[in-house]
Amino acid sequence: MPELAAPTARYALNLMLDPEQRLLMLKRSSVASLGAGQWGLPAGKIEIGESPDAAATREMTEEIGSGHHVNLVRYVGPLRDTFYGGQFEIHLYQWQWLAGNVSLNHEHTEFRWVSKEQVREYDIMAGIEEDIAILGFWPQHFLNPERIPAHLKSSS
Repeated sequence: MPELAAPTARYALNLMLDPEQRLLMLKRSSVASLGAGQWGLPAGKIEIGESPDAAATREMTEEIGSGHHVNLVRYVGPLRDTFYGGQFEIHLYQWQWLAGNVSLNHEHTEFRWVSKEQVREYDIMAGIEEDIAILGFWPQHFLNPERIPAHLKSSS
């Protein structure tokens, strides 16, 4: 099996679930370089010399403010992306939202708590269904099957 080239970028992604198991989704600005106008997650690039944990925390604070309380449920990484040719290294953080408010920065125009029954109604960034399937917090039949790699598909 050939060895992968070094990643072109590394990302920390925060998947936050409220007590009703709804996922916090952020609508990206129309001028965003990746996923413009689509729904995404509080996430971003891991800076040189920064740990994935530090990047996840920094991105949460930058993108949704500091007025919230969360508990880490699960971490998975490092992984390689599937939808962008394997060029990105990703680190997934699943959080349980305990309390607080969302205060968006300029990178996003709105936010929603999206249920598993509603997720297909949103124009979400490529890779998010894959992230949900990896973490396994929703049954896959709620997700777009075309956006789940074969090796992750289940009969749920």
